[in-house]
Amino acid sequence: MKGVAFFSGGKDGLYSLYLAEKSGIEVPYLLALKTTIGLSPHWENLNSLKTLAKAMGKELLTFDMARGSDALAKFIGSLGVDYLIAGDVLLEEHKKWVEGLAEKAGVKALEPLWGRDTLGLAMEMLREGFKWAIIAVDRKKLPKEALAYTFSSKMGLENFLKTYPGVDPVGEFGEFHTVVLASPLFEGRFKLEVKSLEESERYYWVCFGLVRA
Repeated sequence: MKGVAFFSGGKDGLYSLYLAEKSGIEVPYLLALKTTIGLSPHWENLNSLKTLAKAMGKELLTFDMARGSDALAKFIGSLGVDYLIAGDVLLEEHKKWVEGLAEKAGVKALEPLWGRDTLGLAMEMLREGFKWAIIAVDRKKLPKEALAYTFSSKMGLENFLKTYPGVDPVGEFGEFHTVVLASPLFEGRFKLEVKSLEESERYYWVCFGLVRA
């Protein structure tokens, strides 16, 4: 069985990919979307996403959502895969969009993280060897000082939640966005190299590179 995984470089999508592969599904393709609903800090750092894809030996595909969801479903259906893998945890609306997209594409939606307790999920990711850093924050929910914060241990996670009470442990409600620096999916580790601090209507975010740690 084969799958294509939505890919932003962030922890939730990559952990979903990891769990899918552990279950025996081959995932040769990563799919990054160019959004039409405002700036995406992930897309703005596409070169770093290419670095991660290369480190995993997977093919990075891109799709411009200006072409519409029907065209996206057709594109996914052309890949010859059985599953569309996504990293939703609690957001019902986005999960329904993924499921509708998969149905149109003639594949099955796979959401390995769905319904999980987010604190337990974050702890599990750390135990499995994932390490991630914040690359963007919602200006209304977190200050710019949270940018580049790196989660690499239980203590680091607890300190973050103590500093920013009320923020979801995995940022499920858009509080922050991440890039994975280490995982079992690729050999070695990366270090976040911040090039510039940027602002948009919604985000404080960074332009960054990934260098081998």
